[in-house]
Amino acid sequence: MSTEDDRHKEKMQKIKAARDKMMEDRQGEKGLIIVHTGPGKGKSSSGFGMILRCIAHEMPCAVVQFIKGAWDTGERRLLTENFGELCQFYAMGEGFTWETQDKTRDIAAARAGWEKAKELIRDESIRMVLLDEINIALRYEYLDLDEVVRFCATKSRT
Repeated sequence: MSTEDDRHKEKMQKIKAARDKMMEDRQGEKGLIIVHTGPGKGKSSSGFGMILRCIAHEMPCAVVQFIKGAWDTGERRLLTENFGELCQFYAMGEGFTWETQDKTRDIAAARAGWEKAKELIRDESIRMVLLDEINIALRYEYLDLDEVVRFCATKSRT
């Protein structure tokens, strides 16, 4: 073996030892919060990609959509018709807020979605909960941002 190969092997052994030590020191699983934000498209698509990865690994998961209601969306149809045993799907909204134009109803729908989301997050058998469109409910102040952040931060530490 060449000197370069020896140096590489030695370097990789040190990295492996450090990783093994890090894994040894872990204190069980903790939650992870991933936030996708920004203008335009892609946030939901990314979240649904993570849901599909959970399904591929046979990990129970759930989706709570905060705005879309009875709309027949492709992602909803795919998940409920093919993976309903692994992925619970709750479309809690009543449509886009500029369509309903009823703030009281929109707030009630968002609150119901948030209560369902908290129930699912508390369920230790569910490995991932996608809070799709919660950013819209927060932007229009249908939900209290501090309450959502506080709950999520608390649950991610347990």
